[in-house]
Amino acid sequence: MLLHLLDSLQTLAPARMVVVVGSAREQVEAAVAGRRVDVAVQSPQSGTAHAALQARHALSGFEGDVLVLFGDAPLVTAATVQRLQDALGDTVAAAVLAFRPDDPGAYGRVIAQDGVIAKMVEFKDANPAERAETLCNSGLLLVRAADLWPLLARVGNANAAGEYYLPDIIGLLIADGRTARVIETAADEVAGVNSRGELAAMEARWQATRRAAAMADGVTLIDPGSVFFAHDTQIARDVTIEPFVVFGPGVRIASGTVIRAHSHLEGATIGEDCEIGPFARLRPGTALGPGVKIGNFVETKKADFAAGAKANHLSYIGDASVGAKANIGAGTITCNYDGFFKYRTVIGAGAFIGSNSALVAPVTIGAGAIVAAGSTVTADVGADALALVRPQQSEKPGWAADFRTRQTAKKQT
Repeated sequence: MLLHLLDSLQTLAPARMVVVVGSAREQVEAAVAGRRVDVAVQSPQSGTAHAALQARHALSGFEGDVLVLFGDAPLVTAATVQRLQDALGDTVAAAVLAFRPDDPGAYGRVIAQDGVIAKMVEFKDANPAERAETLCNSGLLLVRAADLWPLLARVGNANAAGEYYLPDIIGLLIADGRTARVIETAADEVAGVNSRGELAAMEARWQATRRAAAMADGVTLIDPGSVFFAHDTQIARDVTIEPFVVFGPGVRIASGTVIRAHSHLEGATIGEDCEIGPFARLRPGTALGPGVKIGNFVETKKADFAAGAKANHLSYIGDASVGAKANIGAGTITCNYDGFFKYRTVIGAGAFIGSNSALVAPVTIGAGAIVAAGSTVTADVGADALALVRPQQSEKPGWAADFRTRQTAKKQT
């Protein structure tokens, strides 16, 4: 959910991003590791205003607008955030995002007239008239940094929960004679997740929206409902995706490629005019040049294939480089792991790897070389050479018939 939210806001080019963590913080920290995100710790968890205040150190010296979002409300769009920012002005100090759910329930209420907020109140603290209001606070707001930190420092916890509520800064601002405006959006956009059922429902909504966007951008989905995207899937025009394809994070696909049915892709970069699957698995670190074919029941991992290379059937290619127009036969594996360390296999341009071969890394197969079917290769093979690593075939005439006669006789005694 958090990665969906962070990625959706990238078009706004935020100057800084801070994620406030608390309970189970190690899971969130692992999710954002390697991203341009600062992490602030809230301990103990004493309410949303207290959480926002933890970001102050990370935003030291920042003088722009501060947008406060919630990690369990991942569908907020950059366009909606832009509406919040457009609402700020010389006479408007803060903008609040609100919505009208079918059942307002226990949401905090926003009391406003002509878009100007008169009061914001938590449901627990609202009177009957305030609870009758249907405009609800999403919790998302935008305020200038110069105003935010002094306001947060003034927030108290004299309420039913004994917590420091972020919406209270709007009340303080209004009491100071300043103006806050409310921006209304659809309830689905600010929906939060509090259960696995709600998570599944939100995933379904997002997938439906993402599929429609892909097709509008020129991607062909044969059976849209059976294709599942990740938050950051990037697909160019004129890509065709057959049914039951799943994209994990980090997939980029260039124009003209076909992803056939029942394939799973994650962390893969795919060039133009490739053909993937059916029943292919592309794992992180896979990079395919133009015109590459990865066929049925082929698995790749940390493997780069140059233009026109092929691995059409029943193979595992891991920790490998495959040269242009190399052909990898059915049942080939790169033996990349000895139980302790990983090793790399290099296959030269135009090489031909016969079926049922095992390439024991580290090993290099030269350009144009041929590895005979059934070989177990443990040493480098020179360019344009033939590697034949198997015992010479021998034949014993009549042996099979004699064997069957002997075994039949044993079975009858």
